[in-house]
Amino acid sequence: MDILGLLPQFGSVIWTLLAFVLALSIIVAIHEYGHYIVGRWSGIHAEVFSLGFGPVLFSRVDKRGTVWQFAALPFGGYVKFLGDANAASAPDGEAVREMDASERRRTMPGAPLWARAATVAAGPVFNFVLSILIFAGVLMWRGEVADPLTVGALRDMPATQELQVGDELLAISGVKVPSFEDGAGFSALEEQIEKAAQVEYTVGRGGNELLVTGPFPYPALITQVAPQSAALSAGLRVGDVITAIDGAPVFAFAQLKEIVEGGNGAPMLLDLWNAGETRQVTLAPKRVDEPQADNTFVTQWRIGVAGGLFFEPATQSTTLGAAFSNGISQTKRIIEGSLSGMYHMVTGAISSCNLSGPIGIAQTSGAMASQGATSFIWFVAVLSTAVGLLNLFPVPVLDGGHLVFYAYEAVTGKPPSERILKAFMSLGLILILSLMVFALGNDLFCP
Repeated sequence: MDILGLLPQFGSVIWTLLAFVLALSIIVAIHEYGHYIVGRWSGIHAEVFSLGFGPVLFSRVDKRGTVWQFAALPFGGYVKFLGDANAASAPDGEAVREMDASERRRTMPGAPLWARAATVAAGPVFNFVLSILIFAGVLMWRGEVADPLTVGALRDMPATQELQVGDELLAISGVKVPSFEDGAGFSALEEQIEKAAQVEYTVGRGGNELLVTGPFPYPALITQVAPQSAALSAGLRVGDVITAIDGAPVFAFAQLKEIVEGGNGAPMLLDLWNAGETRQVTLAPKRVDEPQADNTFVTQWRIGVAGGLFFEPATQSTTLGAAFSNGISQTKRIIEGSLSGMYHMVTGAISSCNLSGPIGIAQTSGAMASQGATSFIWFVAVLSTAVGLLNLFPVPVLDGGHLVFYAYEAVTGKPPSERILKAFMSLGLILILSLMVFALGNDLFCP
């Protein structure tokens, strides 16, 4: 066996695992801290705050008597409040009944209903807040595209181009360039331009209007490679330019999209250019269920790459309000898309293979981390939203299940009996484990 030949693969596995553990630890820490801090504000004492499960590697006790610890299995965490029988917050009724009134008030079962509900809901809410802050922060760091559209930096391209940094794009092939925020206008502009290796640009430079030539504005340039995609498996990289498919020249990303969608999944030979070097790669597109604006899904063939302009647009600073509004909108879109996806999987409209398990999430973590810090941080925000949403499902053991019990108590004036609670918690645990096994099966057996 070639042990040295396995080292790159081993290194990739370690990188993937580290990225997954880091992403999950951040999300779990924020989620559990939400439970902890709102519980503390509500007068509920936390006995243990743990990142990870199993044997304790490190711990300390703070001045409030809470044990903060790191455990050996870094795939989750929990807060155990006073009066909890276990990490899932099942009430320890016998222990609570033996306490006096003041001590009972400091327990989760003995606290007022509002305090318990707020403490439980805080975990998912903190996940959503983390997502909003990350999305807003990334937008403020990147800025928004300047208007008029201006060349901020030129990317390496195989075609000769005469544009310069600072050029303002006024027209392309005689068609006026709309505002970059006008998505429909830009789509119409692209359709009106002949797809060729070189097109004519009217630019504003130094107070003058000039005619220069450059590549098609949206070339077959790869700006992002999707995790678990045919492109990633074939070794395509950010910065690759697809110059031909099966020998036919390609000048625009729209041509690439059209050929892939019309190929019905047949393998295709790609000619690639990157920083002056050329190579060829053969890959077969995958069937993908893609969400639409109306929350329906369309099945398409995809190789798993995203494109962009042949240059990086100049940016301008955005306001704090606009950034937070964008963060809220982005988080809302993820929630809506996730709910729509689950509904369509349950009804059979799309494949259940769209549900990823721990292996798929770990692979995505590693892939996003390999594409840079910004991509990885963005992925953390997306995953944080997903974790927050999952925890709100009305399944016993999850936060949403506890909230259902509290709603029952609010209506009837008394909580469910301990026997019923234990039965439902056992059922919830079985459901969660079954879902995990199903998702793991998807990771192992879905194409």
